[in-house]
Amino acid sequence: MSFALVTTQHFERRARKSLRKHPDLRPALRDTLDDLRRDPFQPQLKLHPLSGNLAGVQAVSLTYSYRLTLLVRVTEREIVLLDIGTHDEVYR
Repeated sequence: MSFALVTTQHFERRARKSLRKHPDLRPALRDTLDDLRRDPFQPQLKLHPLSGNLAGVQAVSLTYSYRLTLLVRVTEREIVLLDIGTHDEVYR
């Protein structure tokens, strides 16, 4: 059974902007979203919880510089994509 990916307006806006600036991220984003859909707990995704004002949110690495922040709802088997951007942009 796979996970459903749910996007927010904020995520969609940021993804469009990021992909416009960095079209080379498209394959990495596509692969990461496919992996999240299959199993968000795969070690290569490096899923990790955030702390501070982002407590309750988790992140995965898209590339060395780019991250996705998300909520994983295991009971509902859904992943809510919250943000995409550089390390500093996402963890602000």
